[in-house]
Amino acid sequence: MIRTTSALSAQGRNTFAVLVLTERGGQHASFTDTGLEWLKNTGEKDGFHITEIHDTEKITAEYLTQFKVIIQLDYPPYRWTEEAEKAFIDYIENGRGGWVGFHHAALLGEFDGYKMWNWFFSFMGGIRFQNYIAKTASATAYVEDRKHPVMKGVNPHFLIPNDEFYVFDKNPRPHVKVLAHVDEDSYQPVSTIKMGDHPIIWSNPNVKARNVYFLIAIADPYLRLKILQRCSGMQFYGPEVNKEGQITTVSEMTRALHLPFVRMLFVPASELNNLVRNVD
Repeated sequence: MIRTTSALSAQGRNTFAVLVLTERGGQHASFTDTGLEWLKNTGEKDGFHITEIHDTEKITAEYLTQFKVIIQLDYPPYRWTEEAEKAFIDYIENGRGGWVGFHHAALLGEFDGYKMWNWFFSFMGGIRFQNYIAKTASATAYVEDRKHPVMKGVNPHFLIPNDEFYVFDKNPRPHVKVLAHVDEDSYQPVSTIKMGDHPIIWSNPNVKARNVYFLIAIADPYLRLKILQRCSGMQFYGPEVNKEGQITTVSEMTRALHLPFVRMLFVPASELNNLVRNVD
């Protein structure tokens, strides 16, 4: 199934195309709906259009040539056709565009009768899903590289409310560039499901494609308004949280969650190649 949202080019900007892979339904439905709504509204303003697909049947090397960015919006690394896998590997390894992955993109292992995709396993830092905080928890995240294009301008620490926080069998840090980690001692409510050193945002500098992965998959529908406010250019302040752990002001967490879109999408297509993965 394919759904396309067209956008007129913003004045003085070239229109470009973004492919969005989604997995509809479930507890992350509001996260996906929010992301799509945000992309649609921002594309209409800033000159890009999105094509949403719910499976990989259409993905071929030729099909991907039309897209500057692929957003794996909570879509898992399995249920891909063999041809789609080959096309995606070529796209990433040869830098044919950018990639932003969220949450389920790192659901690596054997699920629903599918074998683990070994290439994607390496791309994500050699990790396998092990556990998660099923009832969710809120926690504080800390930025590790404030000069990186994705994290530049984000507060040194920010709140992540009501998230699952995947735990992996190994730490991806030796194989990726970690941009932020979560302080597991800040979990509220307290959880024993921990990794120790727990990266939550990272990029793989070993491929040519610009890329960033976010473990975050906020299910709280309250954030919808905040994301749209981010698009309108409102200022951001430190997070304030009520007793239920919900954000009560526009927060740095929201800005951090969506900076990859800002860095990779909200620039003229002619300037995309000027973006770098790491800033010294």
